[in-house]
Amino acid sequence: MVFLKSRSVTVHEDHQPEEEYIAAAASATTGGDCRSLTVWRKSLLFSCTGFTVIDSYGDLVYRVDNYIGQRPGEVTLMDASGKSVLTVRRRKNLRLVENWHVYEGEVGDTSRTNRPSSSKQPICSVKKHINILHANHNVLAYVFLGNSDKRYAYRIEGSYANRSCKVLDKSRRVVAEIKRKEAMNEGVSFGVEVFLLIVCPGFDSGFAMALVLLLDQMFS
Repeated sequence: MVFLKSRSVTVHEDHQPEEEYIAAAASATTGGDCRSLTVWRKSLLFSCTGFTVIDSYGDLVYRVDNYIGQRPGEVTLMDASGKSVLTVRRRKNLRLVENWHVYEGEVGDTSRTNRPSSSKQPICSVKKHINILHANHNVLAYVFLGNSDKRYAYRIEGSYANRSCKVLDKSRRVVAEIKRKEAMNEGVSFGVEVFLLIVCPGFDSGFAMALVLLLDQMFS
């Protein structure tokens, strides 16, 4: 794609343990303008599906490479060098509501217990919103810190199919947004395979991209 310049830049910062991850990343990015990332719903590797994420300078920031036969219900977000940043995993249960966990880095095998082979705890859980008994049809999902589901920290509203979503905190302040990417030339459209992820100051771009991966799993 013409908007991709380089694959050699690693921009994600060192991680903090468990639940402190989001708070630490937010404090480290406070101030300045919103960050605009272009998300291409395609892996750079021929034999994989996934995502390619670049910044406004055309540098590779994040990537997702899903190999054929990879464990279903699990996606790993990597930085430009291929280092695992966050892993999103669907939690198997008998409930009607889809529940996903987000872990820092890479997670071990869970083929028998559906739990990481290590003692790693999720930095957050995300629940898909079901509209059967609720009037607010605009809500897509709720984000809870750690392994708790008592009070949500963020809510996601909009339409992922139309690439028009907002991530709001408890004060209804927009912290990240998914938008259609407009072509510079008239008559040229990127469709829904290429879109923008706008990350506001104080919100971690890696975590924002993990939420994109979750929405893609839930609504694609």
